[in-house]
Amino acid sequence: MPNLRFAETGDAADIAAIYAPVVRETTISFETTPPDEDEMADRIQTTLPTYPWVVCEHDDELLGYAYAGSHRSREAYQWSADVSVYVHRDHRRSGVGNGLYESLFSLLERQGFYNAYAGIALPNPASVGLHESLGFEHVGTYEAVGYKDDAWRSVGWWHRRLRPLDDPEPPLPLTEVPENAVEDALNCGRESIRIT
Repeated sequence: MPNLRFAETGDAADIAAIYAPVVRETTISFETTPPDEDEMADRIQTTLPTYPWVVCEHDDELLGYAYAGSHRSREAYQWSADVSVYVHRDHRRSGVGNGLYESLFSLLERQGFYNAYAGIALPNPASVGLHESLGFEHVGTYEAVGYKDDAWRSVGWWHRRLRPLDDPEPPLPLTEVPENAVEDALNCGRESIRIT
């Protein structure tokens, strides 16, 4: 059974290997140089413990990862997070992306976040389909916002409400979420993964 857990710096090489082809071979990522192991380790350390970074592993192989980060830096945005998910090319369409996102959203909700936003470089019907199947709705497009591989590229933005709107308390850092709540959140995505 696949395991969902928080990323560690020791996962950096595997995460970099999953992400590198996306950078080199597609316009899905607007990065042009794949980050190396050290850069990925730094990104993991910078993200945790404020926002979750979750990995899916099975039989000592990392199948994919999902993480959240700040939507914007100004204080009134603090209840919104940007999210991303990447799955190893050999394990796409097996529920790994769904499972990772379900656990990530559950963690964000338990922290006190209200909104998740995903930016998708267009066209990318697989990513649009994944996000919309998980309740995201298209809220707008930045037309020709980036230039990669000799062409201008647009980015669509999708939104998912994580919890009903009310008068919010500041979101909790991951370290302040009770351990049993973290475990429940990580476990909630396992049922979506179709790997045994």
